[in-house]
Amino acid sequence: MSSLIIILIVIVAAFLILRTTIRVVPQQRAWVIERLGKYHTILEPGLNFIIPFLDRVAFRFDMREVPMEVPAQACISLDNTTMTVDGVLYLQITDSVKAAYGSSNPFTAVIQLAQTTMRSEIGKLHLDVALSSRQLLNTAVASAVDEAALNWGVKVLRYEIRDITPPAEIIRAMELQITAEREKRAMIAKSEGQRQQQINTSEGQRQQEINVADGRKQAEVLRAEGEASAIKLVAEATAGAIRVIGEAAHEPGGFEALQMQLAKDYIEKWGNLAKSSTSLVIPADLGNVGALVGTALSMVKQSQASVSE
Repeated sequence: MSSLIIILIVIVAAFLILRTTIRVVPQQRAWVIERLGKYHTILEPGLNFIIPFLDRVAFRFDMREVPMEVPAQACISLDNTTMTVDGVLYLQITDSVKAAYGSSNPFTAVIQLAQTTMRSEIGKLHLDVALSSRQLLNTAVASAVDEAALNWGVKVLRYEIRDITPPAEIIRAMELQITAEREKRAMIAKSEGQRQQQINTSEGQRQQEINVADGRKQAEVLRAEGEASAIKLVAEATAGAIRVIGEAAHEPGGFEALQMQLAKDYIEKWGNLAKSSTSLVIPADLGNVGALVGTALSMVKQSQASVSE
């Protein structure tokens, strides 16, 4: 019975020793081993062996990216405006030895440094600039904290401001300013539209007047050209008629026919004149039609004689 108990004790002791000897480290983890209280080595992911009772796992670190919330804090801008700022810091342990022995709590140290850096950066800017320069503030905080965190074995990947909250009075004043600015832009746009409309209307009227003037000018030119063409055609027709009459007077019996036509035209013209007016002045030699016709014929004879010569 006693031998069985001893065997069981030996088995349990061996199991415990084997358990303390074998260490299985998960992926993306780093375990810091101390031997007799001093740093000895780092166990990489996978199966590892240590010496029982001499070695111990002092620190276990997660090597993955870790998001850390930065608590909200009050910051004062360059124009003495108080605002509340909070954010998120993304960290990663890159050196497990420095993380174990460089600081008692590297994450807390990084968060505290991020808060103080943010207060310092906000103090360099006016309120309006701070509200519109989130990316600038993110980069400044991440760079400053990352430089200091190298001694702690921590890499600051990025910092993101989650919210910037000015006082309620400032928010109301900003809303009023935005409303006034929008109304100003609306009035400017309206006045610009009216101005452009007036310009377009005046340009349209001016172009219309120009078109009307051009139309009138062209109409007058066309009318003048038409009248000139009509006068020319009448003159040409008259000249042609006179030429035909002159040629006909040379024909046998043409002169007598011309004499008869002149007498006929003379009588018709005076008859029409008497019909169109109630008052009529009659020449003294109205009855001497033959004398008038003779005068006209003598002119024709003279023209013929000049042509013959």
